[in-house]
Amino acid sequence: MTINQDTLQWMLSCDEPWTVYRTRLDLLEQPPGSPEVIAARATMLAHPDITHLIQQVSGWPGSVLKRHNDASHLLHKLSALAEFGVRADDPGMPPAIQAILERQSPQGAFQVLLNIPTAFGGSGEDLLTWVLCDAPLLLYALLALDVPRQPQLDLAIEHITSLVEDNGWRCRAAPELGKFKGPGRKSDPCPIANVYALQALSRLPEHQASPAVRAGAEALLQHWEQRGAKKYFLFGIGSDFHKLKYPFIWYDILHVVDTLSRFPFLHSDPRFQQMLNALLAQADSQGRYTAGSMYLPWKGWSFANKKQPSPWLTLLVLRIQKRVPLSTPLPEILS
Repeated sequence: MTINQDTLQWMLSCDEPWTVYRTRLDLLEQPPGSPEVIAARATMLAHPDITHLIQQVSGWPGSVLKRHNDASHLLHKLSALAEFGVRADDPGMPPAIQAILERQSPQGAFQVLLNIPTAFGGSGEDLLTWVLCDAPLLLYALLALDVPRQPQLDLAIEHITSLVEDNGWRCRAAPELGKFKGPGRKSDPCPIANVYALQALSRLPEHQASPAVRAGAEALLQHWEQRGAKKYFLFGIGSDFHKLKYPFIWYDILHVVDTLSRFPFLHSDPRFQQMLNALLAQADSQGRYTAGSMYLPWKGWSFANKKQPSPWLTLLVLRIQKRVPLSTPLPEILS
């Protein structure tokens, strides 16, 4: 696959300043202090869609999380802001960061307002707590927002790494949740917990090839090997898995490949390359990408439009290619 200059200009001239900003920063590798990057970032921060998201997350912890793929929850809006390039010290963000840091469990995980039904071993009541299919994502968001390293973050990092098993991260929860467990075997890895944990650790140079990262990556790669035959908890690898979808909320090909691509030691793994090829095969004749599925709360954003190519989705896939030298090289203008 190649990207032509027309596609590049399409991304740079789109009405998504977050796409323009990340294209300049991540693909063109323009310095953060360059006039073009500064201008793109300022335009992004002033965009009403971004200011609205920031205003919403400033009300952390917000509404109770009753299902972990609730795309309208503040947890996923916070993570999307981090992906766009918003930082912890940007206007409107400090209240959200402070509210999160103030709600840390004794174990180290930052807490989310959850309601776990009694059918799954919960109390059925709203509770500030954590489970392993939200705690790593919240840690990732804080790290991606460039929250300065401090004892609270170090404790959260230590907590996540302490929970890894020989087959990756399993379904785990706070002690106060008692008998809670997901709908699978206790000894099985939880795919989404592994994706979230790897996302978080990808932000830390000391974990680029750590034992925890290797165990989590292997859990995902083995699941790919067993696709069609093996389903862990709620997570299988079928037709829905292959559909392009954003934000990075659940277990799908773009989320998994983007996460694994952050670790250079995985780039030559044949299983990763198979996943990458399955992703790249979804480009149209111009090398652009269109959502195959969408989260309704994000309707109106280009990545939640199944009828038109999305500049943001295209940026995400091209950024993966740029990370992985074994994939088809990007054009000279991007090198």
